[in-house]
Amino acid sequence: MTLAGQPAKASPPADDAAHVLVVDDDRRIRELLSRYLRQQGYRVTTAGDAQEARAKLKSMDFDILVLDIMMPGESGFDFATWLRSESDAPILMLTARSEAADRVRGLEAGVDDYLAKPFEPKELSLRLASILRRAQPKPAPPAIFESIRFGPFVFQCERGELFREDQLVRLTERERVMMQLLARTPGEPVTREALAGAGSLASNERTIDVQINRLRRKIENDPAEPRYLQTARGAGYRLVVDR
Repeated sequence: MTLAGQPAKASPPADDAAHVLVVDDDRRIRELLSRYLRQQGYRVTTAGDAQEARAKLKSMDFDILVLDIMMPGESGFDFATWLRSESDAPILMLTARSEAADRVRGLEAGVDDYLAKPFEPKELSLRLASILRRAQPKPAPPAIFESIRFGPFVFQCERGELFREDQLVRLTERERVMMQLLARTPGEPVTREALAGAGSLASNERTIDVQINRLRRKIENDPAEPRYLQTARGAGYRLVVDR
């Protein structure tokens, strides 16, 4: 990664500019990313490991994280898994590892995109901008039902809230919109393309499958044998509700 040809200084970012947290144990990478992203108009904060990142997250809000996998102590995979239980902030995973198994593991941990080193700064900037566009709240599709019930769960369609008996189940923004799409036509298949258009990072079957599996872990007793969020062979997925 080089920053040749970039201006030595950048204007201060706007107050409403997206705030990026860069988490990487390589000081040179942190400095290069910080300088380049500021030149692109972002506000930037850096952390050298997961522990420092947690401390920054306690005191500041971030719009997106750039996260390295290979760090001393807690890995980027483990940190992403923890972050997903606490925040919906998008994650771009930045790493020297490019094996397919690592990309799948990152998606399963809840990351939004994956960029292997070495990389061009322009590609990083474009990917960040794309992720942030997709992360913008989207209007909920019109709900046919006020609420639907399946097993011990009630989903409030308009508000996008899922309850297990009286307990609110935490959903990410993507999971919420996917549930709203599935709830519009309960029992009927919803295509992967429709689910991708509802906030997924790409029209990618593997990505949709990973997100569905994460949602199943929240609503199924046995995600491997789903009762409610079922696969519609050759069509997509359906939500089976109580009649």
